[in-house]
Amino acid sequence: MILRQAKAEDAAEVSTFLNALVVLGKRRLPADEDFVRDVYIGHADNIACSVAEDGDGTLLGIQILLRATEGNPYGVAPGWGIIGTHVNPKAARRGVGRKLFATTQAAAEEAGLHKIEATIGAKSPDALAYYDSMGFETFASDDEKVRKSFAVR
Repeated sequence: MILRQAKAEDAAEVSTFLNALVVLGKRRLPADEDFVRDVYIGHADNIACSVAEDGDGTLLGIQILLRATEGNPYGVAPGWGIIGTHVNPKAARRGVGRKLFATTQAAAEEAGLHKIEATIGAKSPDALAYYDSMGFETFASDDEKVRKSFAVR
């Protein structure tokens, strides 16, 4: 598995697997190429946007780390990191998320972040379990979402 920073050219393939997650009921946000390019890969507050690919170049997942700014749409404290993780359904349970997080955690440390926040759908057991296994702790929840934070070392 190869980990690297995402490029604009990755937007089409990422969009394809995000749309597969929509069909499976595991994603509610937009999944089109423009969204991937603008909100994930090319976001002005990006610290890192990493992808994992297998030996033939197929994208297995993407993980985004943004620096939270004042008035961000997620309500994350300014100066914290905002994380998003999406694994290609064809690559589920292959350690993609764990490997991506190692890269993201290093980027967070280098950027001087003290906390990273994930906002997860309350009815997304796979995503909730993933963030728990990475060491995130729940600090707020309601019927719609669960907010978890990770203390960067």
